[in-house]
Amino acid sequence: MSYQVLARKLRPADFSELVGQDHVVRALCHGLDHDRLHHAYLFTGTRGVGKTTIARILAKSLNCEHGVSSKPCGECSVCEEIRENRFVDLIEVDAASRTRVDDTRELLDNAQYLPSRGRYKVYLIDEVHMLSASSFNALLKTLEEPPEHVKFLLATTDPKKVPVTVLSRCLQFQLKNISDDNIVAHLAGVLAAEDVPAERGALEIIAQAAGGSMRDALSITDQAVAFGAGSLKQDDLVDMLGLVGRAEVDGLLKCLAAGDAAGLLEASADLAERGADFNALLGDLVRAFHELAVDHAVDKRATAQFDEQAVQLFYQIALIGYRDMQIVPDPKSGFEMTLLRMLAFAPDEDSAGRIPVAVAQPAQADGTSGEPGPAQAQMPAPESSVRFPDGTAWHEAVGSLEISGVARMLAEHSVLVGCSTETVELQLDVAHDTLLDEPQQQAIERALCEQMGASVKLKITVGTIQEESPAARREREAAERQRNAEAILESDQTVQSLLNEFGGRLGAVKPLDDAAR
Repeated sequence: MSYQVLARKLRPADFSELVGQDHVVRALCHGLDHDRLHHAYLFTGTRGVGKTTIARILAKSLNCEHGVSSKPCGECSVCEEIRENRFVDLIEVDAASRTRVDDTRELLDNAQYLPSRGRYKVYLIDEVHMLSASSFNALLKTLEEPPEHVKFLLATTDPKKVPVTVLSRCLQFQLKNISDDNIVAHLAGVLAAEDVPAERGALEIIAQAAGGSMRDALSITDQAVAFGAGSLKQDDLVDMLGLVGRAEVDGLLKCLAAGDAAGLLEASADLAERGADFNALLGDLVRAFHELAVDHAVDKRATAQFDEQAVQLFYQIALIGYRDMQIVPDPKSGFEMTLLRMLAFAPDEDSAGRIPVAVAQPAQADGTSGEPGPAQAQMPAPESSVRFPDGTAWHEAVGSLEISGVARMLAEHSVLVGCSTETVELQLDVAHDTLLDEPQQQAIERALCEQMGASVKLKITVGTIQEESPAARREREAAERQRNAEAILESDQTVQSLLNEFGGRLGAVKPLDDAAR
């Protein structure tokens, strides 16, 4: 006997064998067992979730020789004929290949005649949305005044294309995508019965690749068993489907955190040689940033490589890149541009690199190296004289605290007003009082305890501060570097001659030390 693929061999024979569609099974079983039958049923859902399978089981339940029931015997001649697709009163139609109105009229002309073998004449129309407008009108006539011995079972992947006049005359059931857990559990049972050894990781990869379709999952399993010579291994699935593992995704995240553009491009080239699916890889990156965002939400320390702002930004960039993969010249270039865009727009506070438009070495306005000249100098705001017991200034301490996100913003907009071996007192600028809440204060307190190696209590008050906060200091220093860089280029004779010769002008200028961030 020739080999039968799993998707056909394991097609459910009754409602109890269906996976992941309990809401539909419950309603149909109740209707069958209590004689509450409708003349037309519409099953909608994506491919491979059980639409036609449910329709065939329903046809079997309606015509079983032992009576209408949600549990057909499966052994009578009618049940066997339906299982073997040779029951004369079950008329299956593929609407995609029979769209003409003449085909529909010819089909429905026989609806008035009594069934030959069964209790009901059942019309199973698959992909019903493919019918033409004239065909729908012909079908509607019969749906409005159906013979008592006729049942219509309609299936479609696109219910929006079915006219509302038809929808309103059908009992509608929306089949769900089957969850990964249900697919994994079902495949594990199937492979155990088939005596095929399988790794859990391999089953999880199949479930994810199937996208909620049990039929696709069984088809991939067939292919994987052949690829693995009778067994299912995770590494074989990765090679067969052109996937990448978590290690590769983590490697990309590390390069992003380090601002390593060369490392990202090298990794991309290596993945291209392995035939990786860059579209799927971008999807993996989107999932990875989602996981990091969830970790931030529950305050896990494992997310220290990216702060909250960077995670949110990178997620959005990856999502846009994933959407644009359909229009890029080739997947590899689209993938690389998405990664480079993350580096280019990384937040200043993050460690990821930034791509400069123009750079300038720190130097004086006269072109010599050294501190900025008087034209670029700006008097800083007074700094607090309060120090930690070890003499560290507050702006220096903030830079080394293990905090991120809102907690870091809270610390950077505060100044140190008191410190002892037991208590640290900060004053928050009143303009940023919305940053103050208990969880963020506790995060700073924990970081201070770790840094000072002792248990200290943190007290934060709100008021108008006269000293320069770490955030204000950072902005002032950045502004000074910017003015200095612009002055260097404006006074550089070579740059000016090039601008004059080509009629150019200076655009965005980025100081060299900022460009390295």
